[in-house]
Amino acid sequence: MRAVVCEGTGGVEVLAVRDLPEPEPGSDDALVEVAYAGLNRADVLERQGRYGGGTAPGGEVRAGLEFSGVVRAVGARVEAVAPGDRVCGLVRAGAHAELVAAHALTLSPLPGGVDLATAAAIPEAYLTAHDALFARGGFGLGRTVLVHAAGSGVGLAAIALAKRAGGFTIGTSRSPAKLARAAESAGLDAGILYGDGWPEAVRAATAGRGVDLVLDFIGGPALAGNVEVLATGGRIVQIGTLGGASASFALGPLMAKRASLTGTMLRNRPLDEKIALARGFTLHLLPLFARGELHAQIDATFPLAEIAAAHARMEADANFGKILLEVRAS
Repeated sequence: MRAVVCEGTGGVEVLAVRDLPEPEPGSDDALVEVAYAGLNRADVLERQGRYGGGTAPGGEVRAGLEFSGVVRAVGARVEAVAPGDRVCGLVRAGAHAELVAAHALTLSPLPGGVDLATAAAIPEAYLTAHDALFARGGFGLGRTVLVHAAGSGVGLAAIALAKRAGGFTIGTSRSPAKLARAAESAGLDAGILYGDGWPEAVRAATAGRGVDLVLDFIGGPALAGNVEVLATGGRIVQIGTLGGASASFALGPLMAKRASLTGTMLRNRPLDEKIALARGFTLHLLPLFARGELHAQIDATFPLAEIAAAHARMEADANFGKILLEVRAS
């Protein structure tokens, strides 16, 4: 089968599409013929050597976290899916390939009305956003959330879910065009350019009250500002560290506001948690896509052979929403 691997760490030149042995599913696994795979910021960081976890038994780094496709075969103990079922899911590594073996209970069968391209664009973004907003962030009706990187896949998903939950959304980006598109496509209430003075702009957008929740992908450089814009009792959920993983800030404001800072990551969770996330995604989120109440924001689709061009687009921060890889769409 064809699969993307990283032949070392560095620029897009380390990416290669190789012929590799087909995965062998275990008794609890399903073997899926991949139709589309999503490209995520974690894939870029992995290629750069800044996000470990995708090393295969042969030593090469297998790329890809999310996919959609059709089940080819199932293990002896599998009852959740059957050959011919259309599914999507997340794996620790190896989704940028023609075949993926995954624990069957981590897969989500697709309802009618959700096509395979849409299905590949939503698991990572919507699972991450849903978990950060509600499970980690305690978001609810009438609350206000600040979403950094508002034009990213997770950022757009978070805005859409927060609006659906009756919240007020503020987003930051370095691109005025992305903020305008986030307002048009996801319902962003207030867009703020990320740069000098962004905390003051956020406080002005809330009439000085501050926000109940911050979803942050930036990391160290944004931490002090995030604390500054929190309302009393507010929360920061750290999803990424694109701007840097280290920070030094005064603890006094965090303590005075009785605020909290928590982190989240999907990739390193134990199997039981991944199964629970997949079940919640299947029951609560996929039906909203089937009914047209939520929409996937797909930026561009590249053939698997053009993996380097897909990485380059994401690394240049040129994408708005999800970049997909077309593996075997037919």
